[in-house]
Amino acid sequence: MERPKSHLPDRERISVLAGMILMAFSFTPYVDIPAIQLNISLPGVILPLQFSFHTIVSILVSAMTASGADWLVRGHPAFHSGITIHHWLLPALTAWVIGGVLFTVPFSPWWWVAFAVGGILLTVVLVAEYIVVDPADIRYPFASAGLAALAFGLFLALAITLHAAELRLFLQLPFLVSASALVALRVFHLRLEGKWAFSETSAVMLICAQLVAIFHYWSLSSSSFGLILVAPLYGVINFIANLEKISTLRRAIIEPVIPALLMLAIAIVLA
Repeated sequence: MERPKSHLPDRERISVLAGMILMAFSFTPYVDIPAIQLNISLPGVILPLQFSFHTIVSILVSAMTASGADWLVRGHPAFHSGITIHHWLLPALTAWVIGGVLFTVPFSPWWWVAFAVGGILLTVVLVAEYIVVDPADIRYPFASAGLAALAFGLFLALAITLHAAELRLFLQLPFLVSASALVALRVFHLRLEGKWAFSETSAVMLICAQLVAIFHYWSLSSSSFGLILVAPLYGVINFIANLEKISTLRRAIIEPVIPALLMLAIAIVLA
């Protein structure tokens, strides 16, 4: 009888990677560099774009996390050759969200709590991405489901953080639409056994853009705003994925609708 496969990443590799990422974030409260503002002139309107030290750190750390995830998965015994970009998406998004939360929370004991939780979350994402390299791994179903759930959780955290920061729509929209694309691409790739669902992801991005534009101006709490966005995002992505795998339309609808309606109900209560 063949022994079930089970692989975990090298401890030294993941420790070095997580340590470098968290070290980059740990220095940010002690550095204060004036922001650079650029005014983009368009017909009839001037758009001010502000590039702060925190923004630059978030971009660099997200890029470092993506390259680190590539380095990690290439060390998997089941990895031989091919692209690894699908393993970059969630780690990079995780680093971006962690940075957004840390830059929003005032420097206090709660900042260190958020820092510790972010470090644990980032490590879990990297380990899960390593596991799903091999579909025959005994932990694959749990890691795959965990990554999908985490993707929606990250989008929710990002939406809440951006809404709480009271960003203008033209700044908030590209962040959330880009995040919805990353979530959709990764979840579709996991659910559809390696398929790149670009057309389906484009539809998800369009829906997300419309919802952000509508609810941005509503008087909602940040939690309600995030849930109102993530509920249809969850429903649409899982409905499309179910259509590919489930024979009947009724069965494809039931599974994503119930959690989506539950999230909308919570959003109404928190509003």
